[in-house]
Amino acid sequence: MDAWAIFEAAILGLLEGLTEFLPVSSTGHLLLAGHFLGFESTGRTFEVLIQLGAILAILSVYFGRLWKLITDLPRDAGARRFVGGILLAFLPAAVIGAFAHSYIKQVLFETPMLVCIMLIAGGFILLWVDRLPLRPRYNDVTQYPLKMCFAIGAVQCLAMIPGVSRSGSTIVGALLMGSDKRSAAEFSFFLAMPTMAGAFAYDLYKNHALLSTNDMAQIGIGFAAAFISGVIVVRYLLDYVSRHGFAVFAWWRLIVGSAGLAALLVWG
Repeated sequence: MDAWAIFEAAILGLLEGLTEFLPVSSTGHLLLAGHFLGFESTGRTFEVLIQLGAILAILSVYFGRLWKLITDLPRDAGARRFVGGILLAFLPAAVIGAFAHSYIKQVLFETPMLVCIMLIAGGFILLWVDRLPLRPRYNDVTQYPLKMCFAIGAVQCLAMIPGVSRSGSTIVGALLMGSDKRSAAEFSFFLAMPTMAGAFAYDLYKNHALLSTNDMAQIGIGFAAAFISGVIVVRYLLDYVSRHGFAVFAWWRLIVGSAGLAALLVWG
């Protein structure tokens, strides 16, 4: 593996960690960046497997809270209900992701024009939702009704289209269903754990035989970079959105999507 390959893996890993928990589509950013860098991963596994770094970023920041949740499960009905809600929200993505895996990787991941269009469309939707005079009914993720958890999980499935954003779709869904901005982002964090872990495990199962030593080294570099940048985002995102909302991310989507669209039309 040469120096350029190491550089590409590090840059894409940093990009993954910085964008995974923001409503801007980490996969969309990775695919566009990879397209213009000329980066090609075996079976598109790099873009999925480096998400493990982002998963561990959440676990490291939320370890104390997660450990308390686990230890409370045997005796606390509220803890069991919350964990059940997260698993219920994960279910739609698990089912649809398994059935549509090949189509997502072989068709949607190979269509950068679609990524740009979804980034732009999602930017307008995020701006619209951020300006709505919503009246939150829920400000604690542990109090979300189970049917609301499942509905948010169903909305998350839209993010299988690269450029939509997993965190963006879950946050918008939660806001429209009555959550406040902080708890919507926090629920997205918790739901990311089984969703991304499931995507990692399934993609590794499907493609492990194709991976070379160089592929694994690149994935390791990307994983480490994603972990470092992911920790920074997880630590500070909730406070930021509580004070400022999501408009800045909407404008970022519009800028990146428009720039990518222009570049594709000019250079292909």
